[in-house]
Amino acid sequence: MHERSKPPFRADHVGSLIRPDALIRARDAAEKGEMARSELLRIQHDAIRQVVRVQEELGLKLVTDGEFNRHSWQRDFLLKIGNVKPTASRLTVRFHSAAGTRDHTPPSLQVIGKLSRPQAIFVDDFKFLKSVAAGNVTPKVTIPSPSIVHFRGGRRAIDERSYPQMEAFYDDLAAVYRAEIADLGAAGCRYLQIDEVNLAYLCDPELRRQVANLGENPETLPRTYAALLNAAIASRSADMTVCMHLCRGNFAGAWIAEGGYEPIAELLFNEIGVDGYFLEYDTERAGSFAPLRFLPKGKIAVLGLITTKSQKMESKDELKRRIEEASRYAPLEQLALSPQCGFSSGIGGNAMTAEDEIAKLKLVVETAHEVWGSA
Repeated sequence: MHERSKPPFRADHVGSLIRPDALIRARDAAEKGEMARSELLRIQHDAIRQVVRVQEELGLKLVTDGEFNRHSWQRDFLLKIGNVKPTASRLTVRFHSAAGTRDHTPPSLQVIGKLSRPQAIFVDDFKFLKSVAAGNVTPKVTIPSPSIVHFRGGRRAIDERSYPQMEAFYDDLAAVYRAEIADLGAAGCRYLQIDEVNLAYLCDPELRRQVANLGENPETLPRTYAALLNAAIASRSADMTVCMHLCRGNFAGAWIAEGGYEPIAELLFNEIGVDGYFLEYDTERAGSFAPLRFLPKGKIAVLGLITTKSQKMESKDELKRRIEEASRYAPLEQLALSPQCGFSSGIGGNAMTAEDEIAKLKLVVETAHEVWGSA
């Protein structure tokens, strides 16, 4: 009844999938210089072929490479930007899980000179994914948000000689993304997802306090990031769907931020020019569905009702009840279903087995069929 022929689909998923042990071992060996890059690539390509088949057999209309082409969801992309280097973070985050809490200072980035794009970043990876995907599915690429280059270090992590004015920094950063997105489009990419954690973090009072301690203004930063995101995707072709995934942190079943979308909802849905939003909604920490009232016609909210932080299976009845609740604020035809995050944000970030993962994805597909009549 509400079938969608273009992304995001009624049954969708965020992107990362649990890496096979053989691929993890191969990447570790390659990083130690014990395996040739060509051999790692062969193992990686074999693993991607297999995981693409799994997604197709489940009846999904999209496929990703499971992010098997990288060590983590963000750094493999961001560190390929010219003059972006790793550094110690000035931001401390607290991971929460069933086992308790632990403070973590995540690796951050510093900008040591003018930003550039010396080479294509994920374009070849996309070409391979497209080459092994069936003709009736849409290959999806995920990339980290440009806001990450700024958020953890703020102004102090950006070289003042290269960028005495922050406007030039944001302009150059957006230009790097525009070039990559234009090349992805030329290679045939029609479905792109930007993984944006910082806008969700800015809904959390504790993280807003830390942002203020870095010398940034948590009140104005969302609008700055919205302008950056719009500039970054300005090169996309008319037939490319761009979605945004918002997350409150996810690693090995642990999370960082809490707080509903209300503080950013109007800006998020109406001032950022993407086509859809993957929204974390697997726990009460994400707040109510009320912010969906700001969702304009033509945009899709993909409800992340199925958790990747636990192997516990949700029931179809529970999922249908929550979708019905969300439909009080946004029409059913503007809603879709997915897990709340990827299944493996980085190597070691698994909260379940590959069998559990498949069961959860199957649940997404079956529930979408029963609610919308199609995945």
